[in-house]
Amino acid sequence: MKRLLTLLVALFAIPASAEDIAVDIELMLAVDVSYSMGPRELELQRRGYAEALTSPEIMQAIKTGYYQKVAVTYVEWSGDYDQRVIADWALIENEDDLAAFAGTLTARFDDSLRRTSISGVMDYAPIDFRTNGFAGERRVIDISGDGPNNQGRPVVIARDELIADGFVINGLPLMTQGRERDNPFFDLIDLDLYYEACVIGGPLSFVVPVKSWKEFPAAVRRKLVLELAERVPSPKVVPAAWSGKTDTGYDCLIGEKIWQEFLRRNPGLRGFP
Repeated sequence: MKRLLTLLVALFAIPASAEDIAVDIELMLAVDVSYSMGPRELELQRRGYAEALTSPEIMQAIKTGYYQKVAVTYVEWSGDYDQRVIADWALIENEDDLAAFAGTLTARFDDSLRRTSISGVMDYAPIDFRTNGFAGERRVIDISGDGPNNQGRPVVIARDELIADGFVINGLPLMTQGRERDNPFFDLIDLDLYYEACVIGGPLSFVVPVKSWKEFPAAVRRKLVLELAERVPSPKVVPAAWSGKTDTGYDCLIGEKIWQEFLRRNPGLRGFP
């Protein structure tokens, strides 16, 4: 039903209104809050984004654009149908706008949700962009997460549809394994390669991995500057359990296979959604 609704909306969608506000970029910050993220990690994540957004480098990057203003939203996601808007689309023109947006992120902290569906938030994004009231030179979906897709349709299918529709997808894989992780079972040791092969796409797309929560605000800041100033790092994957590497490439269904192994080891949870 959700897929049918998405198709119908796309078929009957009207072009951007003349009243839509022109901006250099429409940026969705799509942030993983799946069950593998503990309360401490969820708070660190929100505070890290807030700290990064209020750094001077962000406004400097915004001022490099033609319009010198951007539109941003912050959406948390987990399962196929679990997306929650923490900060709705906002016009960012100055430091006060950034401070207000960042303040919304830390006004309260919410619990984690179940499963990991990168394809779910990819399916959610186009409808949200279409009705946000902005007309950007670029439309970017910035996906951060600590694991591979394990629910919903295959992520590469959803990704390829977005790319064909003109979106750019960037990635911030959270690779904080070991003692820093609250729930390490689903860790993918080469999550950065998974994101490069299976998640990101479009012109100037890139991955910035995070291997320590201490690095998180700086990594978010760097990623935002690159996106807002329309630059790309070199190499595309910035160096920073399980592995999906194969002799012929990368197994983009590795997340689904890890989930099946989890159910095999925990037969009592086979009815878990």
